[in-house]
Amino acid sequence: MLTWTARKLSTCSFRPSKHVKLLYFAYSDSKKPYKDLPKPSQNPNTIFTSSLRFSSSSSSSSNSPILKETTNNGAVGGSSLSCLCPGCGVSMQDTDPKLPGFFTKPSPKNPSYEPKKPVVCARCHSLRHYGKVKCAEVERLLPSFDFDRTVGRRLASASGSRSVVMMVVDSTDFDGSFPRRVVRSLLGSIQEHRMDWTEGKPGNVPRVVMVASKIDLLPTEALSPTGMEHWVRRRAREAAADGEISAVHLVSSLKNWGIKNLLNELVELVGARGHVYVVGAQNAGKSTLINSLGKVSGGKVVSELTEAVVPGTTLGIVRVDGVLPGQAKLFDTPGILHPHQLMMRLTSEEQKLVRIDKELKPRTYRVGAGHSVHIAGLMRLDVEEASVDSIYLTIWASPHLPLHMGKTENACTMIETHFGRQLKPPNSQKRVEELGKWVRKECTVSGNSWKVSSVDVAAAGLGWFAVGLKGMVRLGVWTYEGVDVVLRDSLLPHRARRFEETGFTVSKVVSQADKALNQLQLHQVEKKKSECEKLLSATI
Repeated sequence: MLTWTARKLSTCSFRPSKHVKLLYFAYSDSKKPYKDLPKPSQNPNTIFTSSLRFSSSSSSSSNSPILKETTNNGAVGGSSLSCLCPGCGVSMQDTDPKLPGFFTKPSPKNPSYEPKKPVVCARCHSLRHYGKVKCAEVERLLPSFDFDRTVGRRLASASGSRSVVMMVVDSTDFDGSFPRRVVRSLLGSIQEHRMDWTEGKPGNVPRVVMVASKIDLLPTEALSPTGMEHWVRRRAREAAADGEISAVHLVSSLKNWGIKNLLNELVELVGARGHVYVVGAQNAGKSTLINSLGKVSGGKVVSELTEAVVPGTTLGIVRVDGVLPGQAKLFDTPGILHPHQLMMRLTSEEQKLVRIDKELKPRTYRVGAGHSVHIAGLMRLDVEEASVDSIYLTIWASPHLPLHMGKTENACTMIETHFGRQLKPPNSQKRVEELGKWVRKECTVSGNSWKVSSVDVAAAGLGWFAVGLKGMVRLGVWTYEGVDVVLRDSLLPHRARRFEETGFTVSKVVSQADKALNQLQLHQVEKKKSECEKLLSATI
């Protein structure tokens, strides 16, 4: 059972010169640490802010972070929470490195010393400088994020500040990162408040802005901004959310595409005193996007959020000052865990192979009935029956993933002979078993053109097959149990100019596996030769 918890106040001796404001809603499983701490106010209009301000006084009271409990009407009451990391929002502590939020106290400084950057937790420091978590054991203790219990409570209130929800979706994994649970919660609040508003009652209707991030990873020659926006709205419509979306924006935080237009839209929607909540799946690019908004806003952003390719970088709800003008507030929220994403099941080394970090390039096969195509050891598509001689299958996935095309009758042996070797991830036979049961789904696809792809078969957290044909085909789709597979209109309809050949694609993973296999076979031959020589010498 999830319970609300508030962290106790702890003495902090570090002295950042900036005034950092953070919002933090914390909840944890009752079996986890901090279960004995007091509950905060149950008033749904109450938020918690932590002001980290440090003076040059030597008294312990002035060195402690001051917590204020702020309500919508401006009333202030006392409470106690520990200081929060300005990079991820976790409650900081300096006693146990094996618990979340650990940091090392800076050495004593002259009272006039002003540090250039605020102190962050050890996890943020490691992610920022080394791109990996400090301690893997601590990750299991981190609390998960419940949108309904935190932001949802605020949106359910009919009164208070204007609310804007910015939903960030990864354009390279749109359906896998689409926050369905957030949409369901939002639709309920929007419909309820709109009905109240039409009846003359107070009704604070949340505005929704959908942002497709990382569009620089999609091929620029095939990407039409207008076509992409229409495609996003069609996908949202199928999730019953299109009618409630105020705007759609396509952005690249890396190349600064669309950031200024997005900021202008948020300023217009939020007003002078509203709140903007940034929500999305883990690793959708929320924190990176907020940092980009801060750079183009012209305001003085107090502290940058921690950015990393590791899923779940942000741990608490963090208020970011200096992005929006006036008294409007912007909050970064922890990434929502999507168990249906294949990426969430992989180890850090396997994630490096699956993660898309460069512009996607198409890899196309011309395939007839009775043939199959593997994407590493993670997904397989069988062409079982077709009304035409052949179809075109274009794979859109990380270029680090090896592919294989062969006869379906031989595909069943691939798990034993090649998964964990030439087809990685999974990176070992043991990992094949750990990922779960290999299951099949069936779908029927039709198309009306040989020149472009008509339908995508997408696996959450991996990539997709784009199917091009003029006719009808029955497909069998294999992946691990629990991974979402969806059919959708094709996002990128063009295909590669040159077709892939039967067998394994040329890749670093395959070459390394072949080298290891050749070395093993050579060792076995030499061993057998040595045994024969010993036997021959013994008989002589």
